[in-house]
Amino acid sequence: MKSRNRKQSKYKNLACPNCKSSNIIKKGYRKTKYRGKIQKYFCKECNKFFTLDEGFFRMRYSAQTITLSIDMYLSNLSSRKMRNQLKRHFHLKVSHITILDWVRKYSLKVHNFVEKLGYNLGDSFYADETMIRREKEDDRFWACVDWNTRMITGVHYSISGNIDEAKIFIKKAVSKGKPKFIQTDSAQFYPRAFKKLFYSNKIGGLVVEHKIQNYQKTKIHNYKIETVFMKIKDRVHDFRGLKALWSAPIILMGLVIQHNFIEEHTTTNKVPCSLAGQDLDLGDNRWLGLIKLSA
Repeated sequence: MKSRNRKQSKYKNLACPNCKSSNIIKKGYRKTKYRGKIQKYFCKECNKFFTLDEGFFRMRYSAQTITLSIDMYLSNLSSRKMRNQLKRHFHLKVSHITILDWVRKYSLKVHNFVEKLGYNLGDSFYADETMIRREKEDDRFWACVDWNTRMITGVHYSISGNIDEAKIFIKKAVSKGKPKFIQTDSAQFYPRAFKKLFYSNKIGGLVVEHKIQNYQKTKIHNYKIETVFMKIKDRVHDFRGLKALWSAPIILMGLVIQHNFIEEHTTTNKVPCSLAGQDLDLGDNRWLGLIKLSA
């Protein structure tokens, strides 16, 4: 009886995607070559069959194959090396372009989900921009990290550095929480951007303090954000640079998700999102858990 109640509670919130009716029953399976048997449902109201969309609807390969490829690609393997591993160990013939498509598709999907979550962040942010090689161009990747949780709070990708791009970036950096201060380097566009965004006539100053780490004077780098850049730039170096302009920001978006939600930080031994109050119970396959939640 308990087992039956558990099954009923698991499927009680299901609804037909065609007519939204909950008058449905399980009826048979759809057999696939790579994903095995997929449960089919039958709606008694509109007399149509459907399957659940857990983020992998109409995908040819299994969720495990897709998430393994995404995880390994964003960790240290090129798409071609990942293709070779799938063929060698799982006898799967997958194009390296298909693996890149998986990375881009699910990075966007998960990004749209995690951006809607709430976070408990600290009050000290560290921000900077760095050069990212794309084809023969040097683009700019901007990132801000909350030092309490080690979470990347906002990123921006641009082909130039100026006050307008700095304003866009800072807005993204504080979208998840406003700190007491943000530390940057001594680039000239940061003070002007802070003044436009955070100046208050009531206090006659900035509502978010702007700390400047001037390497020319102190000989000290803004190292807390540089550690994040080092990790990301090492991975981009493995890519031998990024390719298309439309694709580059999405790949970097995936690397940010890998940092915030997938991998434990070496200092805290915890995933940054859990320190920021979003312990999502994703299981061992964290990409799979994120994709299911985002679906």
